[in-house]
Amino acid sequence: MFACSIPDDFESERYTLRAAKMNRETELFVGVTMYNEDEVLFTRTMHGVMKNIAHLCTRNKSRTWGKDGWKKVVVCIVADGRKVIHPRVLDCLSALGVYQDGVGSNMVQDQPVTAHIYEFTTQLSVDSDLKFKGLEKGIVPTQIIFCMKERNQKKINSHRWMFNAFCPLLQPNVCVLLDVGTKPGPRSLYHLWKCMDLNSNVGGACGEICAMKGKGWLGLLNPLVAAQNFEYKMSNILDKPTESVFGYISVLPGAFSAYRYIALKNDEIGRGPLASYFKGETLAGRDADVFTSNMYLAEDRILCWELVAKRGHNWVLKYVKSAWGETDVPNEVPEFISQRRRWLNGSFFAAIYSLAHIGQMSRTEHSRKKALALYFEGLYNFLNLLFAWFGLANYYIFFVLLSSSLEDPSLKMPKAITIINTLLHYLYTGTLIGCFLLSMGNRPQGAKWKYISAMIIFACLALYMLVACVLILVKAVKGGANATLYAQIVISLIATLGSWITSSVLALDPWHLLTCMLQYLLLAPAYINVLNVYAFANLHDFSWGTKDHNIILTDLGVAVSAGDSKVEITCPLEQKDLDQTYDDALMNLKTRPKLVEKNRSDKEKEALKQDYYKSVRTNVVLLWTLTNGILVACILDGDVRSSFALGKASLKVRLYMIIILGFVAFMALIRLGGSTIYLGIRLFAG
Repeated sequence: MFACSIPDDFESERYTLRAAKMNRETELFVGVTMYNEDEVLFTRTMHGVMKNIAHLCTRNKSRTWGKDGWKKVVVCIVADGRKVIHPRVLDCLSALGVYQDGVGSNMVQDQPVTAHIYEFTTQLSVDSDLKFKGLEKGIVPTQIIFCMKERNQKKINSHRWMFNAFCPLLQPNVCVLLDVGTKPGPRSLYHLWKCMDLNSNVGGACGEICAMKGKGWLGLLNPLVAAQNFEYKMSNILDKPTESVFGYISVLPGAFSAYRYIALKNDEIGRGPLASYFKGETLAGRDADVFTSNMYLAEDRILCWELVAKRGHNWVLKYVKSAWGETDVPNEVPEFISQRRRWLNGSFFAAIYSLAHIGQMSRTEHSRKKALALYFEGLYNFLNLLFAWFGLANYYIFFVLLSSSLEDPSLKMPKAITIINTLLHYLYTGTLIGCFLLSMGNRPQGAKWKYISAMIIFACLALYMLVACVLILVKAVKGGANATLYAQIVISLIATLGSWITSSVLALDPWHLLTCMLQYLLLAPAYINVLNVYAFANLHDFSWGTKDHNIILTDLGVAVSAGDSKVEITCPLEQKDLDQTYDDALMNLKTRPKLVEKNRSDKEKEALKQDYYKSVRTNVVLLWTLTNGILVACILDGDVRSSFALGKASLKVRLYMIIILGFVAFMALIRLGGSTIYLGIRLFAG
């Protein structure tokens, strides 16, 4: 099928799908988005999806599933651009019978083709080792829609094809979103669906996203992977369960999440979650301001908020621990920094958006108790946002306080400690300034070793802080420190480390504490100083790494009218025999021939951003650095060497440290409480 319409007009222009023509009930719609990922990532995801469908067919006692359960599942693969899709992914799809090379068209009746749509029910699967699996391995038939967009138009446009073109025809109950490269657990799709089947007010759900650790966990030898694994684990153990208890999860990751389709639908006048969600496609980077453009870098967060705050409804979001999916995490510094730039900017402005629109809750049908919980979560998110804003200053202040306290005579350190501390303070400041300069003018890919050097320096400074903290605690135990500050430090450490350990043990998942916690602690200052600086310094860059192509290609031929609502397709001159095409696809998967690199044209290079966006970027960076600088100046304007000494610390420093340490302890206890309540609900209520 060649679609010449935009996704929103797909149904009105009388396009249809096989499952709709056969009047099949669609209970589960699985949307898989991809760009230029290779065949290993593609087969990893698709084989995982097919194993999930096979599991649904084994649930013979279910009222919904059973032997013919596959008929209620439609898998939709949307490729973002015909020219960028990986050739061996097309070979995989050809091997499954879904895609046929040589059959296509650029125009139909003088209308440019926007998407090439293939439908097939396959009975084969290809695993990540490129081995075929069939009925003998438990694979069941799978209904597949392959939508290959003619142009690269971003992931959000792929979701528009799913939600606005295909879902209105299929009317699914639950929509699951996956990115190519994410491997769902063998029963994950069932658990996501079951959560909504049991709870009629659950509008969206997500599972645990696990970092792939490699064979024998050897991937954790890379400290960057280990730090991300710890970050993912603690988010899944503390943050998401806490948010789930409140009823609003700030982000259901597009790489692995599920939504109830009826909850997403707009009202009669076109107002609703999907309308807000797809504003990002038309606004971001064009006629919108920097705030809107960056906000829609994390448009899935906007979707979550609009769903919970939907007028006249009481939808909530849930975290489903039993559903999990594995995904690759960046193992190189440039890729890591670029990824986090989009995440940090998008989440920052999306958080401001949700706080600014908290009044929408008054128009929902949430109970008074649930509304109070959501308002409290709004306050909780505001405090986290405020703390993150001043993170740059807070970390530097504590570095200076801890290191300078080593100069206290009661510790009896060598006199050279003063010189060492002075050099380290200059090193910290110089590296931070270097990060600003790098971020303003260098891409991570072009200054890889400079960014790596900055992260190594901050890791060494973090190690120095840890040593200083241990020495001060030892001194405090011996009775030579300020009792109030000592109590606050102990409470803060117990609350933070205790919440990590307690929640991980209660979740029966403590291994990341042993394998990854040290790497995370050492890279923590890089998260604050390198990632945040790069993100704010590039507020004007709201690209997704995609390019617009407005040229209509004719390499596939043109379909012309033949009368009677029929068209004749002119195929390329080098039309291959169908059997030979299939054999070629299998041979390509077997031999993996070297791919020919394509030269990029000048039009595909990133366009210069408008001066307006850079001006706003500069203003935000100035505000951020000045407010953090003022805080540093106010706290560190005196002698801080005796900050932890009994009775010698200034009132200002003591008050600051009590507030910060108390805040850390308070937030840690909230997360621990939320995580524990979630586990209790899961244990007793299922």
